[in-house]
Amino acid sequence: MLAKIIDGKKMADALLDKAALKIAALNFRPCVAIVLVGDDPASQTYTKKKHDACARVGMDSRNVKMPASASQKEIIAQVQKLNEDERVDAILVQLPLPDGVDEDAVLSAVAREKDVDGFHPENFGKLALGTGRIAPCTPKGVIYMLKESGVSLPGKNAVVIGRSRIVGKPLALLLLNEGATVTVCHSKTRNLAMHTKNADIVCSAVGKPRLLGADMVKAGAVVIDIGTSKEAEKLVGDVDFAEVAKKASLITPVPGGVGPMTIAMLIENTLVCYEERRKRK
Repeated sequence: MLAKIIDGKKMADALLDKAALKIAALNFRPCVAIVLVGDDPASQTYTKKKHDACARVGMDSRNVKMPASASQKEIIAQVQKLNEDERVDAILVQLPLPDGVDEDAVLSAVAREKDVDGFHPENFGKLALGTGRIAPCTPKGVIYMLKESGVSLPGKNAVVIGRSRIVGKPLALLLLNEGATVTVCHSKTRNLAMHTKNADIVCSAVGKPRLLGADMVKAGAVVIDIGTSKEAEKLVGDVDFAEVAKKASLITPVPGGVGPMTIAMLIENTLVCYEERRKRK
């Protein structure tokens, strides 16, 4: 058996095309401000892709660049200026932030209604309750990929490897909201394979090459590889793709899997922020 590849790029392109049509029908161009602090090469690459996607769909994006030396107070002050700017519908603070900056404090400073990433405590709380429209972009993209691929989530045993606030925790909550039975594994988990072998769906988001081997998944499992890292200048995921693909029923590649969906969900979430803000006026 050879797994069917979930083509995240194809799905993302279709979503971006739909967003472009929706934006073209508006009498206003929604705007997302992307705050980039420092010169981290990976962050620069990610933000460029986000700006490119905005341009593709006809959405305005503002590049807010700050030096690595910017203090936490200065970063929060910049975020607050964007909160007050009526021309800005959504705000994204690119992570990670430089050492010494409290990410929680910065993310909490983003106005709830402009929080395109869904990291504000109130939005995260609504995610836990299953009542919010905004969810972090990467986990939201994973759920879309699963549904679009015909995976029925209610009653499925799902394992999420990783517990970050960006991916692991919100993905676990979204899977719970969809009716899956969820186990979250992390660096303190004993015998990881014991959990993954019993899972119908395995989602790995830790950034450790070949963490998940074929001996750790059951035949027919759905495997979502969210982790990325560099190995010999090549982008690789958490999954031993060549081997696991021989055993899984569905699998995402790296690159070309979850990454493009994250950007597509940024566009979708910006439109949600735009719509919600217009309702309040």
